Amino acid sequence: MTIKEIENEIIEEFEIFGEDWEGKYEHLIDLGKSLPKIKEEYKTEERIIKGCQSKVWLHTEVKDGKVIYTADSDAIITKGMVALMIRVLSDQKAEDIVNADLEFINKIGLKEHLSPTRANGLVSMIKQMKLDALALSKG
Repeated sequence: MTIKEIENEIIEEFEIFGEDWEGKYEHLIDLGKSLPKIKEEYKTEERIIKGCQSKVWLHTEVKDGKVIYTADSDAIITKGMVALMIRVLSDQKAEDIVNADLEFINKIGLKEHLSPTRANGLVSMIKQMKLDALALSKG
């Protein structure tokens, strides 16, 4: 699936909840619970995303020309946010990740319903994922 197709899938999922933000948060938490576990050896200081209030570890690698992300967080909402980003960006070409506009975030109303510190954390997460993809694409 393309990034755009995954974004559209997520928008449809979140539309089910209408304006019920409690339901949307629960869905986000459930997504976090389904996040593939990052290996303990990758939970290091240098893999912590700077700018997130809670701890978020991100590991990036390339397999068969596609960028693969694994991550973890010590906060349940943040874990859901990183799970969402991994769902959209993982297993894609680096160039597509770098160029993704990720408009689904605004379409599902996520940024406006996050605290300022969480919204900043989301921006930091996206920035780090794109930077990692860019670095890997340059080889």
